[in-house]
Amino acid sequence: MSGYALQGPPGTASGLLTMEFIASLTAAGQVRTLVGLRLESWGLARWREDLCVIASELVTNAVVHGPEDGTVRVRFSREPGGVLLAVWDSSDAMPKRRVDPEGLSGRGLVMVEALASDFGAYQTCTNGKWVWARCRAA
Repeated sequence: MSGYALQGPPGTASGLLTMEFIASLTAAGQVRTLVGLRLESWGLARWREDLCVIASELVTNAVVHGPEDGTVRVRFSREPGGVLLAVWDSSDAMPKRRVDPEGLSGRGLVMVEALASDFGAYQTCTNGKWVWARCRAA
């Protein structure tokens, strides 16, 4: 893990968790761990399974489809009534949902769409894109 930081008052469970990782296959596991711990600190452990799947899919997509020597940035924040998870990579290629019933991959965004209240992606002004998912209390 390259690094992570909590932006907000120290010693509180609020704030924005920002993380930056080397784009490697281990990044998804590291993000799942940190997301799970943050959800517990917020009293939202009931969302752990869904958000860890979402985090894993978004980070894995960033690693697999981004540049080999790149980095992945993750932002995780609590919002009124829910949470927002966003993942950045330096590729300008926008994510595409593709499902091949015979394939071993291509289901990640379909799972994210099923688990999240809302999700999307946008390109940044300079390079890269943010892919995000929001989960709200039902």
